[in-house]
Amino acid sequence: MTTGRRVSPDSGPVVARTFHAALGLVFVVAFASLASQIDLLFAAGGLAPIAETTALLREAGVSPWLAPSLFWLDASDPVLYTAAAAGMLCGLLALLGRLVRPALALATILYLAFVPLGAPFLGFQWDVLLLECGMLAILLPRGRPAPVVHLLLAFLLFKIYFESGLAKWYSPLGDWHDGSAMTFYYETAPIPTRLAWYAHHLPASWHALEGWVVLAGELLVPLLIFAGRRGRLVAFFALTGFQLVNLLTANYGFFIHLSLALHLFLLRDSDLERPRRWLARLPSWLRAPVPEDSPPGGLRTTLTATFAILYLAISLLDARANFSDSATAQALQARFAPLYAPLDMINTYHLFAAITRERIEPEFSATSDDTTWLDYTLNYKPGPLDRPPPFVAPHQPRLDFQLWFYGLAAEGRPPGYILRLLVMLCRDPVRAQSAFATPLLPNPAAIRLRFWRYKFSPPGSPDTHTWWTREQVGESGNLRCAELPGA
Repeated sequence: MTTGRRVSPDSGPVVARTFHAALGLVFVVAFASLASQIDLLFAAGGLAPIAETTALLREAGVSPWLAPSLFWLDASDPVLYTAAAAGMLCGLLALLGRLVRPALALATILYLAFVPLGAPFLGFQWDVLLLECGMLAILLPRGRPAPVVHLLLAFLLFKIYFESGLAKWYSPLGDWHDGSAMTFYYETAPIPTRLAWYAHHLPASWHALEGWVVLAGELLVPLLIFAGRRGRLVAFFALTGFQLVNLLTANYGFFIHLSLALHLFLLRDSDLERPRRWLARLPSWLRAPVPEDSPPGGLRTTLTATFAILYLAISLLDARANFSDSATAQALQARFAPLYAPLDMINTYHLFAAITRERIEPEFSATSDDTTWLDYTLNYKPGPLDRPPPFVAPHQPRLDFQLWFYGLAAEGRPPGYILRLLVMLCRDPVRAQSAFATPLLPNPAAIRLRFWRYKFSPPGSPDTHTWWTREQVGESGNLRCAELPGA
């Protein structure tokens, strides 16, 4: 490794192996989180059954390439559970350093099987980021320096931050320019933590400063990734600190953990020598031998260089098409996107382009006698005013998360998964129970859906144990269970 202002990163095989292990751990968590929600969401009779989706696409004559997934072959419930378990096993193998690149390749293919068919509960930015990381990790050798692949992973890290910064800069609300974005962010995050309550009540001047720091952190700091050793170290500490604040104040599944894994490409192998010596004390069965990779041959070098050119070209084209008014770039993207976009492995990132200014939360209630109503509290959403916001990441409760989006458009027609959930609460409350902290009524006669505007409780309020205040802003009316579909 040399010092100086090198464009390519200084990272080597130790960083590569550490990244592989970290990515394996993220795959374990991602598949475990999915597995715990298959019955509610994706299995037959769930809120978004994958078998039903594939059948509808097949009937409509949709090409499997537009939704590439192994589940076109078989989307039965046992296959879904087997795929999630196999994904966890592949992640574990990568974590333990066994058959790493084949394991990560299979884990990526298995996760891709879920993503295009699991709408609206899959396809978040961290889902496609995991696929993009998985694709690049397959190319990453473990026993020799590979500056081209390391550069691509550093470029992916750059994309996440810089493109998110561009999205904020061009926010149609202008909230990142007038200093108002962060005054709403902590309160309206999909699933905040209890520390968000304290952050929300910091002075408005502090929030305005936070907004400008975020813009600088996403538009300027990522440039240091390509500014040599010292620049990368500054970027490492600045971006890691930024993500730790995110980790403490909001729950975004495994996104932050995956971003932190990519931060490894801002380091040198020597920066990890102390953890490496600690790892040497582990039992031998946890320390897989790492043979030296054979030096790259002419064909391998040519293929890697060709892929790198295509990857960078597509990434830049997508960024140009999404963040500018270039008609040429948009026409090129429209022409070529069908060749690569269905794989979700080369993506554009636009996190928090505009901050929501209020949180409208749906609340489900049921009655057995038409007089006494029982309010159902979701596991992780604001409910009782005295219940503190949770720490739940890296698990992502996908129904809770999706209901946040539903609250933003509650005046419109309920999406299909809401109608399915209402039917499930009436017909099969045992199955729906996993999403709720409240014991559900076994045989409700009617169900209703009300909407509340939630705000963090003010500081110094008389009841110091209250985290939220709320006011009702809408109601669906009572829905008779006997009149719902499936009666």
